[in-house]
Amino acid sequence: MAEQKIMLGNEAIARGAYEAGVKVSAAYPGTPSTEISENIVKYKEIYAEWSPNEKVATEVAIGASMSGVRAMASMKHVGLNVASDPLYTASYIGANGGLMIVVADDPGLYSSQNEQDTRCVARAALVPVLEPSDSQEAKDFVKEAFRISEEYDTPVILRTTTRLAHSQGPVTLEERVVPEDKPYERNPGKNVMMPGNAIRRHVFVEERMNRLEKEGCDFSINKAEYNDTSIGFITSGIPYQYVKEVCPEASVLKLGMVYPLPRKLIEEFASKVDKLYIFEELEPVIEEQVKAWGIPCEGKEIFTKQGEYSANMLREKVLGQKVEVDAYENLPARPPILCPGCPHRSTFSVLNKLKIHAAGDIGCYTLGAVPPLNVIDTTVCMGSSISTLHGMEMAKGKDYIKNWVAVIGDSTFMHTGVNSLMNMVYNQGTGTVIIMDNSTTGMTGHQDHAATGKTLQGKEVPAISIYHLCKSMGIKNVTEVNVFDIEAMEKTIKEEVAKDEVSVIIACAPCALLKGLKFPYKCEADKEACKKCGMCLKPGCPALTKSEDGTISIDDTMCNGCGLCEQLCKFGAIKKVEV
Repeated sequence: MAEQKIMLGNEAIARGAYEAGVKVSAAYPGTPSTEISENIVKYKEIYAEWSPNEKVATEVAIGASMSGVRAMASMKHVGLNVASDPLYTASYIGANGGLMIVVADDPGLYSSQNEQDTRCVARAALVPVLEPSDSQEAKDFVKEAFRISEEYDTPVILRTTTRLAHSQGPVTLEERVVPEDKPYERNPGKNVMMPGNAIRRHVFVEERMNRLEKEGCDFSINKAEYNDTSIGFITSGIPYQYVKEVCPEASVLKLGMVYPLPRKLIEEFASKVDKLYIFEELEPVIEEQVKAWGIPCEGKEIFTKQGEYSANMLREKVLGQKVEVDAYENLPARPPILCPGCPHRSTFSVLNKLKIHAAGDIGCYTLGAVPPLNVIDTTVCMGSSISTLHGMEMAKGKDYIKNWVAVIGDSTFMHTGVNSLMNMVYNQGTGTVIIMDNSTTGMTGHQDHAATGKTLQGKEVPAISIYHLCKSMGIKNVTEVNVFDIEAMEKTIKEEVAKDEVSVIIACAPCALLKGLKFPYKCEADKEACKKCGMCLKPGCPALTKSEDGTISIDDTMCNGCGLCEQLCKFGAIKKVEV
């Protein structure tokens, strides 16, 4: 009997890559896709890497595919924006060895700055999309993606969502089957996308998509389940699970390939049901196409474009049932906060004291936008903080940004911040950039990057020096500061923002949650010496609380002994003690 295992959706995708004979995997970590690569690296038969960004990861996979092996890149939905440049052209080039791009969307905005729908990008790029609905399909659809890629000479997107990526289900394990490497043959007409070649490949791409639309009607991943024909649903992915839970007797057309859509199969299904609903999260991609074919249906008229769908939504909108409010919805909000001992808290407390605004970026440090720190004013996308600050200066002049800095993490700086800093130098900006170097990619769970000195496979490699990288751009003012020395931080920030040329402050201290990091101290409060001024509470460390009498207490189970509160207390009421 075949072995079965309970797997996360992301873990199942990794298993599918192993079984499909993938040889090269590249990614940049981004919730909810991160665990794909963290599981792929466990299979030693696959070369797996963290690339500096999603564009590079996709180009690595394209190169591996061109050489004749099966390859993949993984990312979250906003990472596809970064990778869209090579993706659009890879659609024209096609694939030699199978090429799959895994993209994890985030309906409900659990960990993202927008709710974009990857199917819209794929439709514009003319790239087919498969969407599994459980962990077993997550594994199986990887194999199908590579079959389609090689048979139709195309990259294929495997679209998942947060719910699928992080939910568990049984998966039947199978053996790894590695197809023979396809020979590389020099073919500039296919692989060199200059205008004369690209115009011919565009014709091929349109023909390919027409074939997929017709032949997709026979793909096993697109299946009609006929039951009660008075009501029918066209759906895919996780929403399929809600349909089966709430309307188990309804007829369902479950689409495994959500672009291009199998027209004849949809027309046949629609002709056999009395009432047709399109149940899809985010954008009405399926609905708009079905309506364009003249097929009556209901979708976004009753279902929302925003957020994650649920079984209760179906009960309310289709069955007309009154849904009881979940007791959990009445609980008080518990917003995310920086961890005890987080080095970013120290940086932000100094900026707050100096009343300096920060153009922010994507990372844990985005929490500097909320009380009590209230420092970050802008956040757009990876690497945007430096460019945003530069744009402000070009619009309003250098005096305008004397009370502004750009803040960016070390991983984000390596991702796309480098380009933004080059632009600031090249175009003679005068901004101050604080690179908050906590020695990891913190927000997605402590992945390594090019400046940490370790690869995804655990190999020790030379770490790129952020200091020397900045100096190599011709920046004269590059200063490394221990972020928990708040006097030095304050002095350095005051000096650098006053200068009329680009300056970089590298605020150094490891993430408090890094594996193996030892904390030799704890902080203790002396209630007798406490003057109840509340200065130590200003940075918002969750280890500190105010007692009923107004004095401060420190939870030693949470305290990491960073000493920030000790430095803020001017009355000696907080001391660091060895543990």
